[in-house]
Amino acid sequence: MAENKEEDVKLGANKFRETQPLGTAAQTDKDYKEPPPAPLFEPGELSSWSFYRAGIAEFMATFLFLYITILTVMGVKRSDSLCHSVGIQGIAWAFGGMIFALVYCTAGISGGHINPAVTFGLFLARKLSLTRALFYIVMQCLGAICGAGVVKGYMQGPYQRLGGGANEVAHGYTKGDGLGAEIVGTFVLVYTVFSATDAKRNARDSHVPILAPLPIGFAVFLVHLATIPITGTGINPARSLGAAIIYNTDAAWDDHWIFWVGPFIGAALAAVYHQIIIRAIPFHKS
Repeated sequence: MAENKEEDVKLGANKFRETQPLGTAAQTDKDYKEPPPAPLFEPGELSSWSFYRAGIAEFMATFLFLYITILTVMGVKRSDSLCHSVGIQGIAWAFGGMIFALVYCTAGISGGHINPAVTFGLFLARKLSLTRALFYIVMQCLGAICGAGVVKGYMQGPYQRLGGGANEVAHGYTKGDGLGAEIVGTFVLVYTVFSATDAKRNARDSHVPILAPLPIGFAVFLVHLATIPITGTGINPARSLGAAIIYNTDAAWDDHWIFWVGPFIGAALAAVYHQIIIRAIPFHKS
């Protein structure tokens, strides 16, 4: 029993190879090693503490993500002028900065997904099992709901009056515009995740240290700068769901499907592009 526990502590989230922590496992060796595809179902995960620990990490990370970012949005909307607040740039930095910090903190535990679209993309690329993917998505959504709920607890009146940080297609844009923005924005994010954590690239460019959370957080920041005026920027179904459930008005639900369909399509396109194009590049060690 003690032996099994020691093995679990030693291997952590890597006990099952499909987890692929972001920015850690891929960089331990300079030689390129292609990880085997994750099985569709891995019953052994359900009896491992590392599996549940990873789910708890995803819950806490998404909780903190919603808490900080929605509070930032509420602070901007409560101000008389954008000049008296952090403004749209500040909101973008809050989202990107929190992703950077939280991916850095949870990469070695759960892989640092913090987003059902990222989880879905990695699942399509056979980086994790269906069992783990579904568990992560459920925990991410629960964390997002709790994070938005705490913000509402701080400022219930202003929260409802100022939109609760819920994603909606802005006036002047069509639903097609919103869907397109979510597809492209999520593609940028998930493509960055694949590129920053690719074992082949990290081995080939081992002389250039890559801190995976940095480009991922920066991608989130840039996408928010571009698409906040269009949809408020979803690119994360858990983030959109948490805010919609706590805000809970018709306006929040009218366009809500966009913030699931768009990110999942964008993630799928990024996974296909990575598998067909990027993974086809021959490996030449420097």
